Amino acid sequence: MFFIAIEMEKAYMLISCEIGEEHSIYLQLKEIPEIKDCTITFGNYDIVVSFEADTAAQLNNIITSKIRRVGKIRSTITLRVTD
Repeated sequence: MFFIAIEMEKAYMLISCEIGEEHSIYLQLKEIPEIKDCTITFGNYDIVVSFEADTAAQLNNIITSKIRRVGKIRSTITLRVTD
């Protein structure tokens, strides 16, 4: 029996929110199925998320059409994972 390893495209995103909106944004982000982990943090960034997709194009779509459209997000930094 053979197994084919499928490499997923992975990324982390550092998110800055409007003051006091962290929990609301966190709850909205948790509804996005491709997000595997979502954590509220203290410091320069308010939330860190990890997410994955089958292709780079799908990863780009998640960034532009899902995460960045959540209201009250001021800025994001995306860190694409490389192997």
